[in-house]
Amino acid sequence: MKKLIFLSAALLLFAVIGYSAYQLREIGQNNAQEAGMHNWLLQYHPRSQAVAEASGEGFPEASDDDPPALQVVNQSIVDLQAERPSVVGWLTIPNTRIDYPFTQGVDNAQYLHLDLNDRWSASGTVFMDFRNNKDLTDFNTILYGHHMRSGSMFGTLQQFDNQSFFDNNKTGTIFLANATYEIEFIAFAVIPPSDSGIYHPTIETEAERSAFLDHVTDVARHYRDVGVTVEDRIITLSTCNYEFHNARMVLIGRLVEV
Repeated sequence: MKKLIFLSAALLLFAVIGYSAYQLREIGQNNAQEAGMHNWLLQYHPRSQAVAEASGEGFPEASDDDPPALQVVNQSIVDLQAERPSVVGWLTIPNTRIDYPFTQGVDNAQYLHLDLNDRWSASGTVFMDFRNNKDLTDFNTILYGHHMRSGSMFGTLQQFDNQSFFDNNKTGTIFLANATYEIEFIAFAVIPPSDSGIYHPTIETEAERSAFLDHVTDVARHYRDVGVTVEDRIITLSTCNYEFHNARMVLIGRLVEV
C-alpha cells in the first residue's frame, strides 16, 4: 500500500512538473512572439513634428490642393496601414510600456487573442471598441488592451493607481494618419465590467455627456480637474485589474488636437 501511495504521489509530482514546464514554455513562446511583433512594428513608430524638425527631416508640406483632412499626416501610420489595413492609429504614454498601434475589429472579441499578423497571441492587440468611429469623433472612444504579467500591452496602466505617478504623468499621445492628439489624463478608476456609465461608446446627447462626466468624478480614485466639458472628446483606456473578481481599471483623458 505504501509503495502504491508513493508511486501515485511521484506520478502526480511528475505531472505537475511537466505541466508547469509546458506552461513556462508557452509563456516564453508567447512573450517571444509578442516581442518579435513589437520590434517589427517599431519601424513604423510615429515621431512628433518637433523631433522630425530637429533631425532636419520634417514632414511633407501640405499642398493647397490637398483636402483639409490631409493637411496633417503621420506618414508612418500611412505606411503601417498599407501593411496592416486594420490599424487605426498609435498610442504612446511616456514612462510606461504602452507604446503600440491599435486596431479595430468587427467586434470586441476579434483582437483579444490575435496579433496584427492574424496569428493567435495570448497578448492579442490593443483595439478600439468596434462601435467607435475611427477618426475619434465620438464623445467617448474606448481602447482595450490585456493586462499582461510581463508588463506589456496595458500592463503598466496599473502605475496610474499610484497617486504620485498619476500626478506626475499627465499626458499621452495618439497618432492617426491625418491627425495627432494629446491626451490630458483626468481620471483613474477601478470598476466592474458592468459599469455602463463608463463602457458607453455611443454617447450622443448633451445630457448623456454630462452624466458621463459626473459619473467619472464619482468613481475616480484619482482625478485631475482640467476643465473638461461636454464639448470635449474623451478617450478611455481599459484593462483587467485583480483587486476584486473580474475588476477593470480605466484611465480616462481628454483629447486635444495638436
